[in-house]
Amino acid sequence: MIIDSLQNAAKYYSLHPNFQKAFDYVNQNDINSLEAGTFEITEGLKMIVIIGGGSTREESIKGFECHDKNIDIQISIKGPETFAWKPREKCVHPNGDYSDERDVRFFHDAPDMFFELQEKQFAILYPEDVHAAMIGEGLLKKIVFKVKI
Repeated sequence: MIIDSLQNAAKYYSLHPNFQKAFDYVNQNDINSLEAGTFEITEGLKMIVIIGGGSTREESIKGFECHDKNIDIQISIKGPETFAWKPREKCVHPNGDYSDERDVRFFHDAPDMFFELQEKQFAILYPEDVHAAMIGEGLLKKIVFKVKI
């Protein structure tokens, strides 16, 4: 997992060919005016804009998840937004089977930690990062880039 501010995004371009494309999209568009929805940016790079009310920690960790085929870049547009996190290697209580169609695996495990993203901060979450998001109060707005591995 990586946590940083958008102003430092260029440091991570070399980690995956589509990271630069994702951050270029953010820099070249008015992210505050983006409407909720799912958008294909390029092959192997999808953007999901989420706008919704924040939830409690207890409610959010019901969706404690990780992915096998995608890296998430989650960017806070309107926050703050709190995340739950735990390394996948320490998760031992699966919540159902892996969904290949949705590329998601859920767990009943308790998080090891919580962290908060302020506006214009991001987290890069790899397949080994089990996470739950949208923890907060009031209206939250974020971008989730799905980067195909």
